[in-house]
Amino acid sequence: MNGFRVAVVGATGMVGKEFIKVLEQRKFPVASVSLLASDRSHGKKLYFAHEEIEVKEANHQSFKGIDIALFSAGADVSAHLSPIAAQSGAIVIDNSSAFRMESDVPLVVPEVNPEDIVKHKGIIANPNCSTIQMVVALYPLHKVNPIKRITVATYQATSGMGAPAVDELTLQAKQVLAGESVIPHVFPHQIAFNVLPEIDVFLDSGYTKEERKMVMETRKIMHADDIEISATCVRVPVFTGHSEAIHAEFTRPMSPEEARNVLMNAPGVKVLDDPTISLYPQPWAAAGTDEVFVGRIRKDLSHPNGLVLWVVSDNVRKGAALNAVQIAEEMIKRGWMHPAAR
Repeated sequence: MNGFRVAVVGATGMVGKEFIKVLEQRKFPVASVSLLASDRSHGKKLYFAHEEIEVKEANHQSFKGIDIALFSAGADVSAHLSPIAAQSGAIVIDNSSAFRMESDVPLVVPEVNPEDIVKHKGIIANPNCSTIQMVVALYPLHKVNPIKRITVATYQATSGMGAPAVDELTLQAKQVLAGESVIPHVFPHQIAFNVLPEIDVFLDSGYTKEERKMVMETRKIMHADDIEISATCVRVPVFTGHSEAIHAEFTRPMSPEEARNVLMNAPGVKVLDDPTISLYPQPWAAAGTDEVFVGRIRKDLSHPNGLVLWVVSDNVRKGAALNAVQIAEEMIKRGWMHPAAR
């Protein structure tokens, strides 16, 4: 049997389970699947292709004979185990922040910079979820009219912090509606019926680490170190689907009509933009889908070369699991990886 021996690290988490779903749905050529997690999850059972598979503890022995290792177990685990997996012969596609800004690790969004994949030395980094959807929407425009400056405000779903955050939103919503007091555990403040302009830790600059990620990752992916970028990242009481209000300044003026035409033909993008019938992207509708949705395309009244866009995507799917699997698919398509003969 021909196919790839795949390991999913962090298999019991939200992104890990989405890895499994995406591999199944896209009929990825799998010869075998190893489901790995922390010792707390050892012995749990998950299903892949109607087959029950026992979850095993991820350790330095887990990657012998593995072709592709999909990691979503946090930066500390990735920093420790990804090099071991690569040394064992696996190609690692890592969803954490551990390697994204390493100069010798490609940071890849297949719709934008697939050619960077070939530069890998055993590890390929998956970008931050909010960065992925922004560059998928902006890069097609950047290719025809180079972007000089980006200002973005994000409205990020609680699932970006994992299942405990989703559970906290659910519980708090019930408590608030029942008139009960709320005590936050996952978030620094109440998230139900509230917004929090704090994602990841604050830096000395006054920006958060999440905001800095969007700046640095966008420049690396788009090979555009000269783009000026400012981000404000906000957590909102939504379960799935990140939204972004993006103000982009281009080299020359660009009409909304031109931008729509470019985006309607762009890979991975779906334009939903008709204000006469209130048609625009919404996170509840984006949940469970593959595309990056773009709408509210209009002139930026503050700059003659500016446009404003509203961009929405499923942060767990395209923002994590799907993008990683697409990286593996791109490697196969370009002949950079060959299945092990079984």
